[in-house]
Amino acid sequence: MKLNDNMQGSYSPLYFLSSVGAGGLAISFFMYLMWLTPHKGSPIPSFTSLQALFAGHQTGLQIMAVLALLGVAYFAFTHLRLLLWNLSQFKKWRQSAAYSTFVKSNAESQVMALPLTFAMTMNALFIAGALFVPELWEQRELLFPVSLLAFSAIGIYGTRIYLNFISRVLAEGGFDCAKNNSLGQMVAVFAFSMIGVGFSAVAAMSHVKIVSVLGFVGATLFITAAIVLGLIKLVLGFRAMMEHSAAAETTPTLWILIPLTTVVAIALYRLKMALAHNFDMPVSAAGSFAFFTAILAIQLLFAALGWAVMKRVGYYSRWISGPERSAGAYTLVCPGVALFVLGNFFVNIGLVKLGLVTSLSLAHLALYAPLVLLQLITVWLFLKLNRKLLASPTQTRGGKPRAA
Repeated sequence: MKLNDNMQGSYSPLYFLSSVGAGGLAISFFMYLMWLTPHKGSPIPSFTSLQALFAGHQTGLQIMAVLALLGVAYFAFTHLRLLLWNLSQFKKWRQSAAYSTFVKSNAESQVMALPLTFAMTMNALFIAGALFVPELWEQRELLFPVSLLAFSAIGIYGTRIYLNFISRVLAEGGFDCAKNNSLGQMVAVFAFSMIGVGFSAVAAMSHVKIVSVLGFVGATLFITAAIVLGLIKLVLGFRAMMEHSAAAETTPTLWILIPLTTVVAIALYRLKMALAHNFDMPVSAAGSFAFFTAILAIQLLFAALGWAVMKRVGYYSRWISGPERSAGAYTLVCPGVALFVLGNFFVNIGLVKLGLVTSLSLAHLALYAPLVLLQLITVWLFLKLNRKLLASPTQTRGGKPRAA
């Protein structure tokens, strides 16, 4: 599909969520390799562990691994392609009169979609490198300090953007609470959590104590910021929605709690594992099960709430299958990815490690059925939105996107 290179005044930083969604889908395919293929002695699968798998005779796992690798490769490439496209469009848009008005409004915080996307890029490249580059994972201790520096740079960049926004609002006023009738302000919170989960990966996987501690500190800093700001914005958003009603076009933001809680939950779990690996703090299977069950309960609550509200305002018939266009529709992709990923943690760390389900048993594979269905629906939605919102006008006929 050829992308529209001239969005003009219709561009919004929320289009960066298309790239975030692609990166998330790459990670979702990685989950199959993470939980269903052997990688003894390594916290994640790598080129080496997959090489050993393909040298064996486990045909079913080998077919699954090939499909998963194709998914990772395709969506990682799509993530980078959409990142470059968004950077180009954002540069043009910043020179327009629309941008001058934008940065004086509530919507200025949407610029936090940039550090969110950059953090996703780091996570996607980390996975792709481990899977596709021979011997790269074996050099991980040399790469972890580089990762810390990269996430630090992204964190500083995101913090500067957000401080510029919040200092303007608090010092000069002008924040329109009536127009805050959504959870759109959570984009900034999501960005901080994504940076935090990147730091937590280094904390959990490095066996060099000083590197692990630096990752732990970075993760704690950004995850704490995400939790505190998230609680504030959650209350303010629901306060405005209950008084002024939810803005129909932004009702998908009710689902942003799903990816946010997934990222925070994974970060907190990784921090527990960092303490376990390097400082002998015990981690119990029962405690992990209880933790992921509670997070899943929160996500199902907001999934039901968001679905009911979007159905009532006719969101699907207007902005998904209908003629209305909104970059905010990409907000629907991340929740599907996040619920799939959290479901993997719930099944494999919660149920399997607790001993309730045997790995690769019929029951284990049956638990994947709803997760696979959710992933397929999310992939379909992502591709549909790309054709509707990103395709070049030369690829449309009769108002409908042509096949790519």
